[in-house]
Amino acid sequence: MSSYTNRPGFTGKSWFSQLKISEKTGFIALSSLRSILLSSFLLWGTAARADIGISPQVIETQVQRGQAQGTITVRNGDAKEFRARVYSAPFTYDAEKGFQLLESSPQDLTPYLQFSPRELQVPGSDERRIRFVVRFPPSLPDGEYRAMLFTENLEAIMQEETNTTTGVTFRTAIVPQVGVAVYVRKGNISHNLSVISARYNPQSNQVQLLVRNTGKASAILEGEWTIKKGEQEIYKGRGIDSTVITEAERYLTVDYANKLEPGEYQLSGNLGWGVNRTNKIPFSVKFTVP
Repeated sequence: MSSYTNRPGFTGKSWFSQLKISEKTGFIALSSLRSILLSSFLLWGTAARADIGISPQVIETQVQRGQAQGTITVRNGDAKEFRARVYSAPFTYDAEKGFQLLESSPQDLTPYLQFSPRELQVPGSDERRIRFVVRFPPSLPDGEYRAMLFTENLEAIMQEETNTTTGVTFRTAIVPQVGVAVYVRKGNISHNLSVISARYNPQSNQVQLLVRNTGKASAILEGEWTIKKGEQEIYKGRGIDSTVITEAERYLTVDYANKLEPGEYQLSGNLGWGVNRTNKIPFSVKFTVP
């Protein structure tokens, strides 16, 4: 059984490789920059735009008789066609930093993952599909195996910006990438979630909830938050989907941007998962703003 997660508008998580070159009176400084953004329509700077969408954003599936399969759709929202290569890589979610690509992992899905095509050409305002199949050997231990399946544009987008104060011109080669998180589970496994604590991060001016997952399956959670100081309700809202990886912890950020006054607060609500987030874990924890 497969579970596909997607958001309206055909957007997906996107990764962009960037090369920045600064030029002034013959001087050239070269540096590399890699960033992670949450929308496939956002690039470094304000002028560049890459209308590459991917659906679904997340695939969760269970192997049946040692196999699993699925389809990913890549859409070109621009009038100009693009060519892209397809590849996969292991990943995790760090407690503090969030998404992290890995060189290797015991949960790496890539050795068992086959997909086609490995290169694709998408005409303007059109879409193409990538089909994948997973084959597990019988000797593979039960557990969750995961990988990001990336589609990377083979043609870089050039962007130029000039600092009006220094006169330095920055030329940036941007390579858009969109990725789908694929989770494949073998055996009768599940997550096991618990809320540990909450904290106020003065550097980012954010309230964060520490969640622990001691189970063998990752959980994609949506938080419903209420912040109170005494009997006064400060904020009530709903967060974005966040993944707490198997056998790990992660700080989930409450989407409240205003500065909190010093004092003791209570953060309560629910963490929802599953179809339409109907499964919920209630929580109520205190935190202090110094």
